[in-house]
Amino acid sequence: MRAPDYDQAQPLIQHLIELRTRFIRILLVFFCLSALSYCGSNYIFQFLLNPLQQIFSQLGLERKLIYTGLTEAFLTYLKVSMFSGFFLTFPYFASQIWLFISPGLFKHEQKLLRLILLATPVFFLLGAAFAYGFIFPNAYKFFLSFESLGGQGDIPIQLEPRVSEYLSFVMRLIIAFGVSFQLPILLTVLASMGLVTKKALIEKWRISVVSIFAVAAVITPPDILSMVGLAAPLVLLYGLSIIAVARVERAREKKEIQSCSTLN
Repeated sequence: MRAPDYDQAQPLIQHLIELRTRFIRILLVFFCLSALSYCGSNYIFQFLLNPLQQIFSQLGLERKLIYTGLTEAFLTYLKVSMFSGFFLTFPYFASQIWLFISPGLFKHEQKLLRLILLATPVFFLLGAAFAYGFIFPNAYKFFLSFESLGGQGDIPIQLEPRVSEYLSFVMRLIIAFGVSFQLPILLTVLASMGLVTKKALIEKWRISVVSIFAVAAVITPPDILSMVGLAAPLVLLYGLSIIAVARVERAREKKEIQSCSTLN
């Protein structure tokens, strides 16, 4: 999608009106897609339940999800539809950001912004897919290991999760992994602004690794597998960020050399 060209600078009020218009469009698209998602919210929720169901099948367990409040199931499906609407709206949201900002940017800044808008959902989906395919099954096995079948005179302890608690657990992990996987994008942006350098990232890698494990311990469930499952790919992404930052620095140095040559 090509950004509009302006022949001259627009007054502030025009920018505010344009921003309001684009914001209203985004909200309309979000509500429409959320409404459509509500029609299939049961299928979406079943998709989110699939890792847990597979673990139940492997262990030979027959379980169910319950809800204890009169409106709990309805609100859960409503959250599922809004969650889906947000993901479906993001490409349109990114295009509106591009159309609003790009006319005021230089050519190299437009290129960087375009790459950021394309890479952000890709890395978010990678993080969400990693959580769904690897973290969820192993976390469920860990938590189910605390079940007790009970014996003579003992009360059995078994899992019967509430639908709202399960959705909150899943959304928390998906968002945590999706946002955490934005690390290379964040560091690349900071490098383009001159706030981060390749040398600093290499020199402070030990502190960064410790910080990554600390953050992973806070935002993941209280089990070592989930923490390591988030921290390990983040450490790899940190290494990828160093390569990306190095490329940004080389591009900046090349541009400075060309600018000096032009002036001379």
